[in-house]
Amino acid sequence: MQHLMPKDKVLIQQRLTPYLFLLPAFSILSLTVFWPAAQAFYLSFTHYDDLTQPPQWVGGENFHRLWADPVFWQTLRNTIVYIIGVVPILVVAPLALAILVNQKLRGIHWFRAAYYAPVVISTVVAGIAWKWLYAEDGLLNQWLKQLAIGAIPWLTSPNWAIFSVMAVTVWKGLGYYMVIYLAGLQSIPEDLYEAAAIDGSDGIGKHWNITIPLMKPYLVLVAVISAISATKVFEEVYIMTQGGPRNSSKTIVYYLYEQAFHNLEISYACTIGLVLFLVILVLSILNLTLSSRNIGGVRL
Repeated sequence: MQHLMPKDKVLIQQRLTPYLFLLPAFSILSLTVFWPAAQAFYLSFTHYDDLTQPPQWVGGENFHRLWADPVFWQTLRNTIVYIIGVVPILVVAPLALAILVNQKLRGIHWFRAAYYAPVVISTVVAGIAWKWLYAEDGLLNQWLKQLAIGAIPWLTSPNWAIFSVMAVTVWKGLGYYMVIYLAGLQSIPEDLYEAAAIDGSDGIGKHWNITIPLMKPYLVLVAVISAISATKVFEEVYIMTQGGPRNSSKTIVYYLYEQAFHNLEISYACTIGLVLFLVILVLSILNLTLSSRNIGGVRL
């Protein structure tokens, strides 16, 4: 029995070694993510508006308030509208763009860099630039006036504000998702397209019959990632509209920020954050589920 002990020790060491490598990263995540998240979860059941006093347990009072809060439901609707308006475009348009820049043409690398440029631009800088473009006397309205259409209140009308902000999100996301699709396109063998051309499938037909089926895992990935990003949108709203006019462009994240740092209602903000966490958790589980079903193939 004693001659087996060294082998057992080696086996135990082999099993523990991966966890030792994971321990530093897990410690950092615990301090910066898990522990603050646990505190926010606890605060959502307390009253903690006076930061000089300890939080007082109130149970589900904050959730009852949230249920009866019309502004919260409006921000939830705005967030859903944001997802519906942004995600389909960011799933389809970058794929078409990736197909274009995947062509073997002279100087195509410069086109790829140009399309990717908005991704590396700071959201704050992009928001300020687009706010200037959307101004009453901005470039867009100047063009519209020259066409005898008239100026459009892009950021000052409840009917236009949220869609104007969506356009900035789409503009910044096109290049990012294009790169993801481009990686998938370059992994498709050219032999498949050559065989399709022999069978008479060319042009749009070859992409419908070959590209889209083989790109299904990437389509699912982009759809879920863009949906999560749209759910958490903040910078564009903060820079361009600050949730106005009349809360028409206010999203859940911006409402959370407003409650926490403007109104100093920390507990209520944590309650909103808990709801946001549950929404993102559902999207993340959806991503993991659909991704696991597409590993090793194009099955859905």
